[in-house]
Amino acid sequence: MMMFLKRFKIRSYQVGLLFRDGEFRGLLEPRTHWFTDPNGEVHVDVVSRREPWLVHEQLDLIVRSGALEGRAIVLDLKDHERALVWIENRFSHVLPAGLYAYWTGLKEVRVEVVDARGVRFEHADLKLIARSAMAQRVLDVCTVQRDHAGVLFIDGRYVDTLAPGLYAFWKGESDAVVVEVDLRETVIDVGGQDVMTADKVTLRLNAVVTWKVVDPRKAASLADDVRQALYRETQLVLRGVVGTRELDQFLAEKDAVAKEIEEAVRRRAGELGLEIASVGIRDVILPGDMKDLMNKVTEAKKAAEANLIARREETAAIRSQANTAKLLAENPVLMRLRELEVLEKVAAGGKLSVVLGEKGLADQVVNLL
Repeated sequence: MMMFLKRFKIRSYQVGLLFRDGEFRGLLEPRTHWFTDPNGEVHVDVVSRREPWLVHEQLDLIVRSGALEGRAIVLDLKDHERALVWIENRFSHVLPAGLYAYWTGLKEVRVEVVDARGVRFEHADLKLIARSAMAQRVLDVCTVQRDHAGVLFIDGRYVDTLAPGLYAFWKGESDAVVVEVDLRETVIDVGGQDVMTADKVTLRLNAVVTWKVVDPRKAASLADDVRQALYRETQLVLRGVVGTRELDQFLAEKDAVAKEIEEAVRRRAGELGLEIASVGIRDVILPGDMKDLMNKVTEAKKAAEANLIARREETAAIRSQANTAKLLAENPVLMRLRELEVLEKVAAGGKLSVVLGEKGLADQVVNLL
């Protein structure tokens, strides 16, 4: 007879799940239980209530029996429902749709059922929930960084522009995509652009564009990569503006050309949701033979300018001398004073030796003295 007896001891923190011939028969309270089982049909699963979540392959049978009423919280979540579970006032996990049961009595269990059809999940404890177990199964979590904006599309349709922060969206309800856009000022180097001028001279230009995003929705919707789009637009504008000018005109009007390029790029950038701070031509590189030719031209121009200045100075000196001679010829006294000034300078400079020749010359020098 003892061969057919089965003994099951249920401790104070445990519950026994009694099954006979595969059918759930009820709960066993804490104590020792004896069963006569000649055919091996009795089976008891002993579970601990210290772990509130009751996980069992035949949970649906246990719930339908009504044995859990007053002993456990039962959740039957529909396809559009999710549950947030707190245990002992600490957030534990997120539940997707399905059937669940949590023991009560030993630990405090609190459950919040939310509707996932709103797609975006907002909660005061979002940061805590996003880090919890099972969150990745039911939530798409993203972070919009500082100095960025998040452009939210749901099922391909623009919904909102998100400020920096943490966001979460329910999986399975709709396709939610957040495109993160950098709002900081950015510099693009448009380097090594070979551009042909109107007189068939090929130049290599390096330009710099400083820009930032002012309309995140446009920037995310109208181009797959606004940086590349702006780069290509600047290339086209450079070719269009420089290509209409001859080399000499371009070099003489480089500032005006840069301004024209900036205005053209600014118009196109505005259509993409961008704001241009500045556009400048950083370098203009001429071909080697053209550079030598330009150096020779510059050298010739400088030589001609120097020659012209020298001629002007000579002309001015001659004109001054002619005016002086005329003035002295018309004023004998002034002539006499001029002669005395010359003799004074000669005498002050050192020893003065006077050699007299003919009488007439001697008389003239004596008269001067």
